[in-house]
Amino acid sequence: MAGLAAAFGSGAMTNSIAEIENADTIFIIGSNTTTCHPLVAKRIFRAKKNGAKIIVADPRKIQMAQFADVHVQHAPGSDVALLNGIMNVILENKWHDKNFIDEKTEGFESFKKTVRDYTPEKAAEIADVSAEDIIKIADAYANCEKASIIYCMGITQHTTGVDNVKSLANLAMLTGNIGKESTGVNPLRGQNNVQGACDMGGLPNVITAYQPVISDATNEKFAKAWNTDILPQVNGRTIPDMLDGLDNGEVKALYVLGENPVLSDPDIKHVNKALEKAELLIVQDIFLTETAKLAHVVLPGVCFAEKDGTFSNTERRVTRVRKAVEPVGDAREDWKIIQDISNAFGYKMEYESPEEIMKEIAALSPSYGGITYERLEGDGLQWPCPTTDHPGTPYLHKDNIARGKGLFHAIEYRPPAEETDDEYPFCLTTGRVYAHYHTGTMTRNSISLDNEIPEGFLEINPEDAKRLDLLDRGRVNVASRRGEISTRVMITDRVPPGVVFMPFHFVENSANVLTNPACDPIAKIPEYKVCAVKIFL
Repeated sequence: MAGLAAAFGSGAMTNSIAEIENADTIFIIGSNTTTCHPLVAKRIFRAKKNGAKIIVADPRKIQMAQFADVHVQHAPGSDVALLNGIMNVILENKWHDKNFIDEKTEGFESFKKTVRDYTPEKAAEIADVSAEDIIKIADAYANCEKASIIYCMGITQHTTGVDNVKSLANLAMLTGNIGKESTGVNPLRGQNNVQGACDMGGLPNVITAYQPVISDATNEKFAKAWNTDILPQVNGRTIPDMLDGLDNGEVKALYVLGENPVLSDPDIKHVNKALEKAELLIVQDIFLTETAKLAHVVLPGVCFAEKDGTFSNTERRVTRVRKAVEPVGDAREDWKIIQDISNAFGYKMEYESPEEIMKEIAALSPSYGGITYERLEGDGLQWPCPTTDHPGTPYLHKDNIARGKGLFHAIEYRPPAEETDDEYPFCLTTGRVYAHYHTGTMTRNSISLDNEIPEGFLEINPEDAKRLDLLDRGRVNVASRRGEISTRVMITDRVPPGVVFMPFHFVENSANVLTNPACDPIAKIPEYKVCAVKIFL
């Protein structure tokens, strides 16, 4: 969000999922689309059938690579160098959209000066790919009418995550692929309502619809609506900052709702150490997660089928959720639990239903201003939808880029926070598998899904396995500067020599015991995708 907002003034997916089918070129980078977003992958396959060129940049030979016209396995953490090399080729061949750049962007000259240094040869050396492939990607992306960029956490989960996203925005603006159907810069959200959580202020620096906490106007507006004069005008903490605060005594209590940091956060030893210092740890969830087992208080919430409300998905589409079954046992709808806690604190909340809350959202959030339950019958609406007669917005920046003009950023390549060396010679990257979701809170409670992939594993290239005398399905120890685990070996050419991969779903051999908590300085997202490890029997 930080990278796209800096470039365009909006941090959301610019285009719609259905538009992907009509793209001429689709550039997929940092997204294992078939595994993590299979319905989006289906749209990509339809585009391929319609004649689209598919470009895949991923350190692993993911399934989508089988369908790619060009696939590069660039070194983990080298995205900026790769993208700058692609843009260098576009500029040198004058394939850029000069009219779009002149009319709708700023900062181009500074950006161009930086990119000039990243020749295909220089970029290829940093990214460990061929210069010829960089040229092929530039040609396929620039020389078509409609090019779409699709990315996911393989781009964002780096200490350079914001730089990576800004570089993708640069590429789209350089070729005029913004503000048109079947183009754009399209992040695929990691969960079904991540976009909605952000829209509702689930970030440390904004209230709903990205209205800044530090703004006098925002403060005055919400203080009046909520009948209070004590709204803080100080940005809150990110998750890593909360855990550090617990560790150093600045934070005394933590309220965790639908999250499982004991498995999902990097450097799990540090996470556990921090949580143990909490004077009060409250966890609200639908199962007794690893984090809930450490809690002083566990509040049983409800799953999607036990409540009414809305989801806002990755394409900004707001849809209704309707209760199908009554909550089990003592479980209660989350908003009711929060309301009761608020009332116990002395701030009265008196909502009668989710629909009443939705009316307040529309009244206080400009991009949701025209969204009502009545209008969400059917396929829902895509924000921005400012008025009740507005049809919603399938793609952003149609007439004008949200911030006025798109801003080019001059981005230099920076290596990952932790690189391999003689002691830790392998680069570990982490991700998901098709049968499991996030920390397995739900999927590992499904017998059929857990039987599908019952344990974690380490993907390693056959060359490396032979050199280390490893057997397929045998056990191996993996250690980083933060911890050590034991896991099964999967020998495969999906990963190149020197790179290994682990899914992070499994508590028995959690990859996040190993991962590096170093964060992007702006977004504070940890570098899950690059970590130096050693492997031994």
